[in-house]
Amino acid sequence: MNRSVKVLDTLLAGNERYSRDEPRHPHLDRGTRATLCAGQHPIAAVLACSDSRVPPTLVLDQGLGDLFVVRNAGQILSPDALASLEYAVLELDVPLIVVLGHEGCGAVGAASAAFGGDTIPEGHLVQVLAPLAPAVAVAAKRTADAKPEDLADVAGRVHLGMTVAALQRAEPIVARRLAEGRLAVVGLRYELESGLVRPQEE
Repeated sequence: MNRSVKVLDTLLAGNERYSRDEPRHPHLDRGTRATLCAGQHPIAAVLACSDSRVPPTLVLDQGLGDLFVVRNAGQILSPDALASLEYAVLELDVPLIVVLGHEGCGAVGAASAAFGGDTIPEGHLVQVLAPLAPAVAVAAKRTADAKPEDLADVAGRVHLGMTVAALQRAEPIVARRLAEGRLAVVGLRYELESGLVRPQEE
């Protein structure tokens, strides 16, 4: 079993424990903190949304030093986010990048309202929502005359798939490691009520 598959299995097993209300909360002790003073060796990198309901370390039942997490509203693959993920690949040698989307995303909902209707975002919010416009456009074609919440749900799924695909094409670092078989990029979608993560559908 290669490293990326093993790590993904570890994360899914952790999420299964979390969803059953049986988390282990690993690697939170004083000894772990002392060991981490010498450096970090995370098992995976995660691009996740800033949503307070979806903290990756908790929902995947991991601990200190286990995950290299990059978060922003809507898990956007911005230049800063990509650079951070490249650091995790190059310097920390993570074998897996997880793009963690979730249902009920406020950023996707706002983008669906802005680009699927006539709502104008205030302040700097448009800078967050603009990268979501392509996913909303695809979702709108698939859900003609759909309710706003249905449009947002489909847009969130499309956005997750598009983000994974964009990461897989990211030259030179991520794409090269993928071609070498030293890295995998997967998309998971978190369900708010059940607490489960499931593989992307897009």
